Amino acid sequence: MPRYNGGFIGTDGLDAPDPPTDVTPTASDAQVSVAFTAPTDTGTSAITGFVAQVSSSGDNYSAGSNTGTSSPIVVSSLSNGTSYTAKVWAINAYGTSAPSEASSSFSPAASRALFYGGLEITTGNSLDTVDYITPATLGNATDFGNLSNSRHYISGAFGSTTRSVVGGGAPSGGGYVNIIEYFTYATLGNATDFGDLLAATGNGSGASNATRGLVAGGLIPSYSNVIEYVTIASTGNSTDFGDRTVATAYASGGVASPTRAVFGGGYDAGGNSNMMDYVTIASTGNATDFGDLTQARYGNGAVNSSTRGVFGGGYTSSAQNTLDYITIASTGNATDFGDLTVARHYFDGASTNTRGIFGGGLGGPVTNTMDYITIASTGNAQDFGDLTVARYAVNASCNASGGLQ
Repeated sequence: MPRYNGGFIGTDGLDAPDPPTDVTPTASDAQVSVAFTAPTDTGTSAITGFVAQVSSSGDNYSAGSNTGTSSPIVVSSLSNGTSYTAKVWAINAYGTSAPSEASSSFSPAASRALFYGGLEITTGNSLDTVDYITPATLGNATDFGNLSNSRHYISGAFGSTTRSVVGGGAPSGGGYVNIIEYFTYATLGNATDFGDLLAATGNGSGASNATRGLVAGGLIPSYSNVIEYVTIASTGNSTDFGDRTVATAYASGGVASPTRAVFGGGYDAGGNSNMMDYVTIASTGNATDFGDLTQARYGNGAVNSSTRGVFGGGYTSSAQNTLDYITIASTGNATDFGDLTVARHYFDGASTNTRGIFGGGLGGPVTNTMDYITIASTGNAQDFGDLTVARYAVNASCNASGGLQ
């Protein structure tokens, strides 16, 4: 009988299942979550489990392995910075399928969240400051490097497992810029030029699926409904994606799954907004209505796992501490999650697949507060530590959720 990395195909070749398809890796710190589609043809009997294995060297799928009964399967104890591919096998009572097609390559990376720019209230000046934290470890932020110029109200901050991209923003002298630049999460240092946005823009929302990054809405200087995108791995100018359902600004973050981006809240020509709309990230086109936040508000931040998005804070007639959540795959209205430790607006959040960290903001005094939530568990935020400088109109991204942001 043919052997496939420890498994067998039935003696007649027909008893075992067909191989899984659509193998999609989402890398994080020293591990990968391997998603896949189970085969329709299960063979002579029902599928009892799956095996995911990874390779750093051709067809030798022995660098890591794990089993599971459904998608996804997490393979741990991998080496950060090493390039891998993954395959998945299906198992029934009669044998093991042939392997799936190999996934795209992925590289696990140490978890880092970055907080960019902002406005310091004591001087009224924009900042070029970039801080970082290790999301799994409570504590104060550390200096990472600098933006190419001081600015706040950045229009989009997102990235992949290795690269963070920021676009647009408002410098101290007024107006907006169309600059796009990037950082490598693993390497402390200053920003590198990436390209240009379609127009000089501020106060937009960013989201990504680790391959494609979106910038949605903002001010140019009037309210914009434009959505544009970049391919994160390839420097260059942004490209038109489509339009939001309403021209909206002043909402720092979107949330994303591997397939869908959802934008929520902000301020439009009619005032505070509770509107959420979504796009399918891989397919250019206009946004579609998703549902409503629990409050109409602007200046809200956002964090997400691969399945759940959480929108926090914002301003109604005062700064809010509200947290609400959505299931990204299911359209509908948001549900109460809990409260931030400090009511505030003009801030943002960064996410791992389990933890969301919010930083900075304006809630009366400008704050350097960072607080965090466990995304899968509703409840109030808890103290994480402090940013290096108290500031608002700050943006953030993280590589630890596979680049989802």
